[in-house]
Amino acid sequence: MIDPVSALSAVQSAVALIKKASKTVDDVASLGPMIGKYFEAKHTATKAVAQAKKQGGSSMGKAIEIELALKAQRDFEQELQNLFFSTNNMDIWQSIKKRASDMDAANAEQLQKDAVAEARRKRREQELNEIILGVGIAIVAGIFLAWAAYEAITFCSAATVCGR
Repeated sequence: MIDPVSALSAVQSAVALIKKASKTVDDVASLGPMIGKYFEAKHTATKAVAQAKKQGGSSMGKAIEIELALKAQRDFEQELQNLFFSTNNMDIWQSIKKRASDMDAANAEQLQKDAVAEARRKRREQELNEIILGVGIAIVAGIFLAWAAYEAITFCSAATVCGR
């Protein structure tokens, strides 16, 4: 598991790099690779924060640090939007947001499909285990009945009480 604090610090370093580079470039398109790395780092940090929240037991100090870093990310994204708007690239920003929204929806749909497939796989595995258990019980019962029949035949052939 990734430490959420270190993942968030990676995001902060990407922010600092983008801010530094944005002062020296005239075209926001040249910031594309750095912005992409920022969002990849943010995605990793978001996963790490979600895992940390699931595990619980987080200390108050770590929780405060995480929440403040998340707020700083939201503020930076607002600055990034303003950068696109100030350079008259509003349409690009809208396209980026739409594409991200579409990709998020596709990811959510894929996660749902994966969850359904996993549930189906578990159900099939459970059914197979039940069939194997049933067959095993039937075999044991068959062996027991065969043994009981053998014993009955042996007893009847040795004793005169079975109809002879």
